[in-house]
Amino acid sequence: MPADDLTAKGRLFRDVLVELFRLRAVMLESSERIAASAGLTTARWQVLGAVQARPQTVSVVARALGLTRQAVQETADAMERDGFVAFADNPHHRRARLLAATARARRALAVLQPRQEQFANLMGSPHTLAALRTTLEVLRGSREAVEAGHGDAK
Repeated sequence: MPADDLTAKGRLFRDVLVELFRLRAVMLESSERIAASAGLTTARWQVLGAVQARPQTVSVVARALGLTRQAVQETADAMERDGFVAFADNPHHRRARLLAATARARRALAVLQPRQEQFANLMGSPHTLAALRTTLEVLRGSREAVEAGHGDAK
């Protein structure tokens, strides 16, 4: 679609997407630096965050993070070798084992939590609660529309 066929909302949303992609890039860089301070990568930090409260299957973690099961499985296998997670039998499913954080993982997460909280407070401070709520609603609604198949270009 040529740029002149965009509606005002379409142009603005396109600009939002460009900014979102740029934000993603700088957030990943920042997250990698923060995660490294605890001996983790961003990918490992995400997986640990998903199993911090209770053990989960790799498939549940993948869905929660919007990743493929194979990507989470590879990360989990590497984390198991490094002592950050352990696999446990799942009483509800013989083949889908549970991924659980180890004591080493909990120590790493304890290092990261204050840094994550400080970063979130810093990033949120220049914005109003209303603006942040609206941003969350727009992003969540957009993701849900794409997941429902409404975001496919025809």
